[in-house]
Parts: sequence; C-alpha cells; structure tokens
Amino acid sequence: MRALSLIVIALTLAACNKAQTPTTADKPAAVPVATVDGKVISKADYDFYVKQVTQGKPTQLTPEQKTQVVQELIGMQILAAQGAKDNVESEPEVTAGLDVTRMHLLADAESRKFLKSQQPSDADVHEEYNTAVAAVDKTEYHAHHILVKTREQADQAIKKIKAGAKFEDVAKAQSIDTGSKPSGGDLGWFALGRMVKPFGDALKTMKKGEMTTTPVETNFGWHIIRLDDTRDVAPPPFDQVKEQVMNRVIQKKLQVYVDGLKKTAKIEIASDTAVNAAPEPMPASAASAASAPASAARP
Repeated sequence: MRALSLIVIALTLAACNKAQTPTTADKPAAVPVATVDGKVISKADYDFYVKQVTQGKPTQLTPEQKTQVVQELIGMQILAAQGAKDNVESEPEVTAGLDVTRMHLLADAESRKFLKSQQPSDADVHEEYNTAVAAVDKTEYHAHHILVKTREQADQAIKKIKAGAKFEDVAKAQSIDTGSKPSGGDLGWFALGRMVKPFGDALKTMKKGEMTTTPVETNFGWHIIRLDDTRDVAPPPFDQVKEQVMNRVIQKKLQVYVDGLKKTAKIEIASDTAVNAAPEPMPASAASAASAPASAARP
C-alpha cells in the first residue's frame, strides 16, 4: 500500500502541475519551493505532502528535514514525469489508486465544507450525552467462571462444586480460559456490554454469591458462572467527555447528510463476484517506484 500511495502522490502532483494555468489576471501565482523541467512544485504541494507523511500531526521539521522533503518531492516529480511518458497511468492499479485518492480528497473537502455550518450547539451535545447516559449500563459485576468445551464437562464441574469442591480449584484444574484460569476463574469487575449476550443475560438473573446450576452456552463453550458482587457506577462527567460527545454529534450530522445524498443518487451494486475476485498483481513499475524514500517528515 505504501508503494502505491507514493505513485499516486507523484502522479497526482504531476497532474496538478499540468493544470497550473492562471484563470484570472489577478490570481496570485503559486509560491514555488522548486521547479523541475519547468514544472512548479508549490508550497501548497509541500504542505500537503508533509501533512500526509505526518498523518496530520503537528510537526516542527528541522532545516535538514525540510530540505529532504523538497528533495523527495523533486524525486517524485521526476518519477511522475517519466511515468507519464511511460503511460503508467493506464495500468489498472495506478488508475484505481488515482481514482480512489481523488474520491477521498473530494469527499473529505465536501465533509469539511458541510460541517462548517453544522457545528453542534451546547444543547445538541448535552442531549447526546443524556441519551448515551440513559442507554449505558450503570451496574458493574464481579464474577468468576469456569469455561469448558462440552456440556458434559460443565455438568461434572457443577457436581464437584456441589459436592464440596472449591470453585476456584475446579477452575484452575478444568477451565480452558487461559486468562482467568490462574486466578481461579476471576473475571474482575466488568460491565455487561463486555460480555457475550448469553453470559450477560445469565448474570442479570443471579443473586450475589449464587452459581449457575445449569451451564451457560456461548460461542466460546460452556460456562459455570458465580456472581460475587455488583456495584453502581456513575457515568463520566459531561465536561470529561464533552469533546468525544461533540465528535459523535458531528459524525451523526454528516451521516444524515450522506444518507440524504444517497436517496437522490442512482446506485447500482454489482454482484459479490466482482468484490470477491482476487486482486490484480501490482505492476512492476509500481514496485520500482516505491524505492523513492518518503521518511524525512516522519517524526
């Protein structure tokens, strides 16, 4: 994937340079950081490339790193120009990479444009927080369990415990849950949402100190569960999670916008045959282009 991304960046850079012609007399010219055979590598190209390499993280580059970034862009421009001469844009994987990159950039730009006018109000964020708090389980459970492969093994374990064997000893001897086995099946404190549904459903019906007399089946096997204790858990304060809640509201607004656009779009989904087809091998030219370094701006 790294190899393909380098080619796509390089070819995109070349395509952008081809299109760098003024549309108005008073439009400011792009600030160049380098020129290769008459093709301008602009400061905007430089900033975009640094942002991609650093994954958007604020990074203070040293003078040496800045120089290396410029050299990498020059190398990519030279490769891109040669690639255009060799018509590598017609190779399927490069074509697909350019298409997806363009689609991603345009979608990201449209998302930002839409969300500029959709910043949630405090009321929106508080409403989302209250909804989430109402839906969350406010009880935590402390339990032990013994996990075995078959119903027969589970029934035998229950008989041993009822006959006087210590639950923890049976867990250490028979449980196949390697995480809790050394501690006698102790699962610690947890919310029901962390457990598979049959396990959680069984716990909700139990009293403190009670053990299941009928083993509980899940996709992991058969469980004998003992509920040790429960406790109430307060949700995190609003101020502590405000940013996360705000992001959730923003994502919901964006999803509503996308869903609305989908309703007016003509969408045709091909059969599973196309999606499940084996990927085409990466062209040899793509592999060779990957040898260009792209690490200067990486912190």
